[in-house]
Amino acid sequence: MLHGTAATVVLLRDHTDGLQVLMLERPRHRGSFAGAWVFPGGRVDPEDYALPGDDDSDDGEPAAARRAAVRETAEETGLHLQEPDLVLLSCWVPPPETPRRYKTWFFLAEAPEGEVLLSPDEHVDAVWLTPAEAFRRQRAGTLELFPPTWVTLHGLLGSETVAAALTAAAPAVPQTYATRRLPGHVPPAMVWQGDPGYPGDPGEEPDKPGEPEKRHRLIMDGNNWSYERTP
Repeated sequence: MLHGTAATVVLLRDHTDGLQVLMLERPRHRGSFAGAWVFPGGRVDPEDYALPGDDDSDDGEPAAARRAAVRETAEETGLHLQEPDLVLLSCWVPPPETPRRYKTWFFLAEAPEGEVLLSPDEHVDAVWLTPAEAFRRQRAGTLELFPPTWVTLHGLLGSETVAAALTAAAPAVPQTYATRRLPGHVPPAMVWQGDPGYPGDPGEEPDKPGEPEKRHRLIMDGNNWSYERTP
């Protein structure tokens, strides 16, 4: 059962080191994703949905998530976005066994000018990193990531600038990642549709197995993670 909907924003900026992403550190001993480095975001509230009779024709869950993404980014970073600035990237659904499951819409956006001002109740630190540097720190054990964050950063490795990342994402159909744990796999692995190990939802008819040579999985071997996806 899903417990609600959330939105998150991958804020990007150009830097001499290459494309950088804003990462925020969650408190270590409380709240969701304790101790992890994440993107700004939060829950979609009822008021984020357009009211009947509003002129907003872009109604529904993605539009509500877009409104929530703008609000949460301002609250958590002090950076103010406009809804048209956001490019819808993906939608993530946690595994069924996750204690509190929130479907989360991910957006890309160029960071506006301004100082990052953290909300102390939400995050304890912030840093701008290239995706490659984030992965280096994870391998060193100094930065904790969760699978949606890791896979999103991996998808940005090929983009050298903000413009390139936004241009690549804008025309694409947003990917839905309905995550499942790969049963019995050592080291632990997460899988998505198209992988032959994808088990589907409990209590439902199994999905048609993927082709044996296909892969769509994240192998989590200690701090050395690897993403396998074949066309």
